[in-house]
Amino acid sequence: IIGSGFLVLGPILVASFGQFAPLLMVTLCIVAYLFGASIRFNIVRLAARSGLRSVVEDRLETLSSWALAFAYIISVAYYLNLLGSFAVSLTPLNDAFHAQLVTSSVFALILLVGWFRGFHALERMEQITVGVKLSVIAGLLFGLGWFFIDKAVSSELVHGSATVTGWQAFALTAGLLVTVQGFETSRYLGDEYSPLTRIRSMQFSQWISTAIYMIYIAFLSYLFIPENLVLSETAIIELMAVVAPILPLLLIIAAISAQFSAAVADTGGSGGLITELTKGRISPRAGYALLVTIGLVLTWAMSIFEIISYASRAFAFYYALQAFIASKGSYSESGLTFKGTGFASLGILGLAIAAFGTSVE
Repeated sequence: IIGSGFLVLGPILVASFGQFAPLLMVTLCIVAYLFGASIRFNIVRLAARSGLRSVVEDRLETLSSWALAFAYIISVAYYLNLLGSFAVSLTPLNDAFHAQLVTSSVFALILLVGWFRGFHALERMEQITVGVKLSVIAGLLFGLGWFFIDKAVSSELVHGSATVTGWQAFALTAGLLVTVQGFETSRYLGDEYSPLTRIRSMQFSQWISTAIYMIYIAFLSYLFIPENLVLSETAIIELMAVVAPILPLLLIIAAISAQFSAAVADTGGSGGLITELTKGRISPRAGYALLVTIGLVLTWAMSIFEIISYASRAFAFYYALQAFIASKGSYSESGLTFKGTGFASLGILGLAIAAFGTSVE
């Protein structure tokens, strides 16, 4: 869960909501946790009643799998565009055109590797890059904490006002849901892990990421004045340069490694899902080609913030369907209950996010 969102979310929330950014962050995390609860319910029900679900549940599950495959396609574009932006950020070629060239080159590399070799070799990078990423984040939080204490002792903390309110605030927050997704992966590891292990893995990942996000946003919100922030996908680099000169370089290393490994993982997931859903009529290689084609169109037609909002809406639609599946399952088991009604309400919220989420631009 801690990856791309960590890099872009802080500056966006602080620039938009000032000292109230932690409230929006906790809202995002709570909504994500509730969507996770619906998926966890589905994990238990699927394990207990395998093959006994209703036709409606099965059809919703198929539709949600298609939604997830499509969400993966958009998220890969999001990951790699962020990679491109960070890769050129400290070079003389720091502009949108050269960032898009880097992104396009990595898309081509992923297609070649996936087409001819498969992703098993690249997947071994996952544990290494996650370790590097978390180490950099730990260093960043330590640096921020030290900087925060210094400012607090000097009575120099800021209390910026929100620049976005009302409906615009809801739509912007909805467009950021993708920054706290990733927990749904546990839903699809049933061949390797027990339901209890998958449920606990999802809960732990959401608890840990929520703690990291809240500490991070709480520090940022009282260190930087919203009106002074110039929003870009790499704005966090300029902010961290104020905290410690070494942090921007560390962030770039973490960003490039994390974005590449996340893109590889979601490319493999999307290709596998498409093959499964089409019963083998579309091969994984053809799925990779489709993903890269759409990704290149998004790269050259949209900004990174627009891609983030579309990825959020795609994942919100997937989460809405999972919530409706949970609601139907709860009704089938126990009739009309508070839990089932809650899942249905969550599904409606997911549809609203999918419909109304907007880009920060």
